[in-house]
Amino acid sequence: MRNKGKVYLIGAGCGDAELLTLKAKKYIEKADCIIYDRLIDKKILDLAKTDAELIYLGKDNTEGGELQEVINKTLVEKALAEKSVARIKGGDAFVFGRGGEEIEALLKNSIPFEIVPGISSSIAVPEYAGIPVTHRGISKSFHVFTGHTMKNGEWHDFSAIAKLEGTILFLMGMKNLKLIVDGLLENGKCKNTPVALIEKGATPLQRVTLGTLENIIEIAKEKGVKPPATIVIGEVVKLKEKFEWFEKKEFFRKKLLVTRDRKQNHEFVEKLREKGAVVEELPFIEIEDCFEFDFERLKECKVLLFNSSNGVNYFFQRMKDCRVLTDIKIGAVGEKTKEILLKNKIVPDFVPDEYLGERLIKESLNFSEEGDKIFFVTSDISPTDCERWSMEYKRDFEKIVVYRTKKRFQDLEIVKKYLEKVDYITFFSSSTVEAFYESTNGDVDLLKEKKVVSIGPVTTKTLRKFGYSVDIEAKKYNVDGVISAIGDDLDV
Repeated sequence: MRNKGKVYLIGAGCGDAELLTLKAKKYIEKADCIIYDRLIDKKILDLAKTDAELIYLGKDNTEGGELQEVINKTLVEKALAEKSVARIKGGDAFVFGRGGEEIEALLKNSIPFEIVPGISSSIAVPEYAGIPVTHRGISKSFHVFTGHTMKNGEWHDFSAIAKLEGTILFLMGMKNLKLIVDGLLENGKCKNTPVALIEKGATPLQRVTLGTLENIIEIAKEKGVKPPATIVIGEVVKLKEKFEWFEKKEFFRKKLLVTRDRKQNHEFVEKLREKGAVVEELPFIEIEDCFEFDFERLKECKVLLFNSSNGVNYFFQRMKDCRVLTDIKIGAVGEKTKEILLKNKIVPDFVPDEYLGERLIKESLNFSEEGDKIFFVTSDISPTDCERWSMEYKRDFEKIVVYRTKKRFQDLEIVKKYLEKVDYITFFSSSTVEAFYESTNGDVDLLKEKKVVSIGPVTTKTLRKFGYSVDIEAKKYNVDGVISAIGDDLDV
């Protein structure tokens, strides 16, 4: 008997990747093959194994039967190849997601499957817009309809729908908005019934257009409302102004480009997204481990200096026994470097007020004597002058390179494409600026219409050297400092 894989039919929620369930995350991380549609947040794919096969089978129109047949066939083929298959669908697989058809195809081939429910856009999108689908004293029920007509031209019975007293929702219905509105009005629905059209719901690009059955078609044309959009009809729409929360986030709809290494990006990107920002990532540097050091040499050391959180991470990843640090004084640049040391159960002896390596060097003099060995843990491109420091301060300074920073050059047309989508561009290092400059052939005019954000004086100096204007410079040279500086610019 032939072995078979297994298919996990997963509802991925809508818009916000964090609406994914824990069970869905578990199965996506384990999957050998992932088949996904156009409505999922692509950040979900970052959960996949490095060797997982990713197959995009999306459709702009859910009425398309031909592609559904391809999806069904692909699910069967991959499962028969003994693969664990995660079939990821936006929202929930059974709320107009045609999940049942896919299960029928699996059953015909005796392929085992599991179903992972997802958060449907029918409730999540209105909630992100501040509209509850039910509310005491206003709506005791909600009713969800597809916004598509059938292939044979059949349509909903609006004589019944118009009589419903609860909230009425149409998914994927913008193409048929006029049919929906006319059907309700012709069957007696009050022309003053509130309507909300929610575009790109539960994403930082969410936009809500309000009106009534009488005027919503005209308003939608004026404002250029486009799919994907959820249509909400009923008195609960009036609660939006009172219950609105998502659109009140400090950075809502603000568009930023992050240029640092993806491995470093997570904290910065997540904090921006928590504030409602639209974040694009296009790295211009890569961080690589290049650590070669004999930890026995720490016996020579009096002071150990860290000028970045990356340096701490790479150093402690290789350390087998932290007792080698006994009697060594430890200094750190910045709160983030201190934070990572504390996570490794190390309390630094000193953290200078200024986030500068030179300041760290001078502070180390208070914890050492002439002739003492002082190791400076850093990257290959970090500016250091151990020879000068040793002569000037009569200590034996030595640089320990624990990671390498490589410039990552991007195609000019790709850079232009990303820049078209953003208002702000952030730079966290001089090497990132240099790689950006070289990738764009020194065309400084590309940033003329953008707000350039620098993490601090060193990066600012490099930006200006290449002819860029710096609009925003962080007062504290870390992630929180950059976010605070952008907030000051937005006056939030």
